[in-house]
Amino acid sequence: MKILIIGTGYVGATTAMVFAESGWQVTGLDIDEAKIERLRQGHLHFHEPGLEELIDKHVRSGRLLFTTDKETAIAGHDIIFICVGTPSRPDGSADLRYIQQVAADIGHWMNGYKLVVTKSTVPVGTQERVTAWIEAAQRQPHLFDVASNPEFLREGKAVEDALRPDRIVIGTDSARATEQLLTLYQSFQCPRIITTPRTAELIKYASNAFLATKISYMNELAKLCDEFKINVNAVAEGMGLDPRIGPSFLQAGLGYGGSCFPKDVSELVMTAREQDVHLHILEQVMEVNRTQYAYLLDKARLRLGDFANKNIAILGLAFKPDTDDIREAPATRMIHDLLLEQANVSLFDPVATLPAHASYGAVTECSSAEEAIRDADAVILCTEWAAFEQLDWESLKGLMRQLNFFDGRNMMDARKMREIGFYYQGIGNDY
Repeated sequence: MKILIIGTGYVGATTAMVFAESGWQVTGLDIDEAKIERLRQGHLHFHEPGLEELIDKHVRSGRLLFTTDKETAIAGHDIIFICVGTPSRPDGSADLRYIQQVAADIGHWMNGYKLVVTKSTVPVGTQERVTAWIEAAQRQPHLFDVASNPEFLREGKAVEDALRPDRIVIGTDSARATEQLLTLYQSFQCPRIITTPRTAELIKYASNAFLATKISYMNELAKLCDEFKINVNAVAEGMGLDPRIGPSFLQAGLGYGGSCFPKDVSELVMTAREQDVHLHILEQVMEVNRTQYAYLLDKARLRLGDFANKNIAILGLAFKPDTDDIREAPATRMIHDLLLEQANVSLFDPVATLPAHASYGAVTECSSAEEAIRDADAVILCTEWAAFEQLDWESLKGLMRQLNFFDGRNMMDARKMREIGFYYQGIGNDY
């Protein structure tokens, strides 16, 4: 079987890599000439640890090819994975325009039976819409199946998750499609769930929404811990030992961000509303996350009086470590508010950078943490990059104007930071 991956972003590039690594012949298709040329040279257009090396390996071996030729690619491949983006519209619903365009292209250029697999995160019922879009675009009738095969990749851990998945979900009503997909995944040692397309689509949304709920729950609990002078990390440890709860996603902080959780939660809420169902818990999860960054900012404001003409150093821009993704990152909201209050903002992130946008023009992007904190009245840590914990803060404190440290990820040792002279505040972990 020859596999075509349409869309070579984060999901598409990772999917192409993992099938090439499994021994299949894979082609990546994208309309972006510059992106395709970089991939042909074995280079990624985004940061993901370990992925570029594997892409380069399979490009060199000839097992992984990249093209912009829709007609040849669609006609020449047996299985086609749709991996294009599904951004949220302003109302929070999923924008399926790219999915629809790909479906139309497949219908137009197909020359025989094709198995079309939706890997992108899509609302319940999208498999049926893709089927209709392909049929409408066909120039002559050809048999095809459309299956759902959602991805469960963590940014920063995509290679590990792709090569050693904890489950494979296949949503299809076709025995032929089921057989082909099981063959495709035959080398993977993990549970396989064979279900309906609608169920597979909902599994993806339900999984991410549940994890987002755990995060917002702990962020709410951290505020109560502050009032009682209880360390939320100790509470999380005690909770996480219960196997029904588990330790993952119990870390209080500034809230979730990135390309998945914010989008998927809002799209699930909108999907429910379209069915006259209100997911009240998830609506509150979104509200808690929207305002969580301001909780730490309020602490800093109380300490400093106000931010006008204060030098504020932001450490970390990406929504999480090991990625350059700043979509919905709490740091961007933090910076926006600081600028509105006339603060002087300096920023350092090991990988991520601000977009070339006028609203960020007053921010000084620095090449090191040392440069960012020089003459700072306060440091606000927004991303838990390991490098920040490893800094010699005893030595670095001499660079600062005032020794105020606000830890948005509860990363630092509060006792140690205070011992070396810092005024330290985290989120529910100061005790």
